[in-house]
Amino acid sequence: MLAHTTALRSVYADAFCAPPWNEDEEKAVEFGERLPVNVRRPGFIAVLAFAGSDLLGFATAWTTPAPFPTDRCYPQAAAGLGPERTAAWLCGAREIDELAVLPGARGTGLAGELLAAVTEDAPDGRSWLLTSVRSTRAMSFYRGRGWAQATHPSPDGEGIVVFLGPRHPARALAPQPL
Repeated sequence: MLAHTTALRSVYADAFCAPPWNEDEEKAVEFGERLPVNVRRPGFIAVLAFAGSDLLGFATAWTTPAPFPTDRCYPQAAAGLGPERTAAWLCGAREIDELAVLPGARGTGLAGELLAAVTEDAPDGRSWLLTSVRSTRAMSFYRGRGWAQATHPSPDGEGIVVFLGPRHPARALAPQPL
């Protein structure tokens, strides 16, 4: 995977430097710098999709550690679920970290294939991810693949949501929006 860092960083930038994510090029550089650490995480898995030698998209995931992390967006996830659900539902589960597809490959089913491949052997079917409430497209994509929204932040266009995978045993316990 690390041999493809430049291509991965480019796909990341194409996916996340545009609306609704609006990340800057520095975030893509940070993603590339995190890769050597991420590939050593327990349970790390990556799936890359190529057309010839061109990278079209990728997904990365790993096993969420216990205790639950406190960096990046993890505190928002924990606040939305509460401590008991966070520990029971997310720790030890397959955490999807990134899913990115080049704009030209969107709408082809590639993102769904990458997501399925990175979650197919999740322990006890337990997989989860975070996404931004700003991306109605991403939220619709996950719902359309059977993922259950487990947190419901205010609809003000800010914040993150936790989704539980289609085979996650707690998905039926996720609170429904009002």
